[in-house]
Amino acid sequence: MGFHKGNRFRTGMMVGLAATAMAAAVTPVLSQQNTQTIARYTMDAGTLSGMAAMTQGGQGGGLGGIMNMMRGGGGGVAHELTLRLGSTQSAQGSPAADHFMPQGAGLGASVPLVTPSRRTGQSDDDSEPGMPGNAEMPRGRLLLFWGCGERAGAGQPVVIDFARMARGEIPPGLFAQGLDLPEDWQVMVSNSTTYGDWPNSRSTASLTAQSSLLGAHRVVGNYSPEISFNLAEDFMPGLNPAGIDLASGATRMRWNHLDKATGYYAWSIGAGQNNGDMVWWTSSSSQSFGGPFADWISPAAARSYVEAGQLMEPGTTECVIPAEARAAGGQAMMTSLYAYGPQVNFTYPERPQNAPASWRPEWIARVRFRSMAMMIPGMEAMMGGRDTTGRQSRQADPAPAEPAGLPRCRGGLRGIAERAAGLCQ
Repeated sequence: MGFHKGNRFRTGMMVGLAATAMAAAVTPVLSQQNTQTIARYTMDAGTLSGMAAMTQGGQGGGLGGIMNMMRGGGGGVAHELTLRLGSTQSAQGSPAADHFMPQGAGLGASVPLVTPSRRTGQSDDDSEPGMPGNAEMPRGRLLLFWGCGERAGAGQPVVIDFARMARGEIPPGLFAQGLDLPEDWQVMVSNSTTYGDWPNSRSTASLTAQSSLLGAHRVVGNYSPEISFNLAEDFMPGLNPAGIDLASGATRMRWNHLDKATGYYAWSIGAGQNNGDMVWWTSSSSQSFGGPFADWISPAAARSYVEAGQLMEPGTTECVIPAEARAAGGQAMMTSLYAYGPQVNFTYPERPQNAPASWRPEWIARVRFRSMAMMIPGMEAMMGGRDTTGRQSRQADPAPAEPAGLPRCRGGLRGIAERAAGLCQ
């Protein structure tokens, strides 16, 4: 989850650039016969539910979300939004850009897209602390399970030794294949002459559960052409999953049906029974580890992954975590569920009919949607909650509550997996 370049989690959070300042930044007039696309812009809009919503502010998040869960309440959601602007042009002066939002977003008139300052010795490869190369030699093993069903399939688990992986001994077929689809391009510092993003350290604005993206959007900066478009798609509903332990030792996970979902993916991570071991389970019908599934995925890519059995069908509302994976992973298996949703694309100028292969718009913009939830199967029973069907959840041995503060992630592949699962920071 999130191990491939461009598929990492990014978060961050002051005051937007004033509209008058943006008006003073004159954008060059561009020809509609331009030979390259000047600017690329992405909006990734997510809905969080379950334990994932508790980490966000607003209704359904923070302390209120935790108390609501302990009282057996459900349906709380939070929203997340990531904005990235990349341009082939250098800024006229210090880089500056703003995204002017519809009023319903609740973010004020605009939010600033901040260009990160480069630290001495920092490269352009978008690397992050804790990745291999900066890390200690990992210890322990990774036990891989996959597939929905009460019993794990033949050949499971596949056991991976961390130390051998760190030495470059990668088992064949370990990582999911066919992940780099052309439509899933990324905007990064490394592939932009000038780059800006939000959230960032200069903005204190935050979304609420009532925030809406419907309406007019405008992006103005001094290193890109003005980008404007109207959104008719909005945040997806929450998944609000719940787990029911079965007599076999497996756990049936159920969630809300989302009309616009293009596919679903679930995965769990837990501490193994032997010291230093980790257990990783995914809903994929074949052995799967890593890949883009913690990111936003286009409908076209989702169709390909559904056909390959790596994502569950759009109409799916339940998946059973096998008894063997649950037994190996212990009671507190952190489980993540993703529903991938619509994507809206904009260009200027609009693509003409019978456009030649050499045609390039001045800018392109992409808005992607998803809904994501986190849970510890069985925790609902300990807190008196109910599953999404209204029946009382049950578990023979209640899982311990997650500590309030997350520890620092350790180095190596184990730290990468724990960071992806939200078990450390």
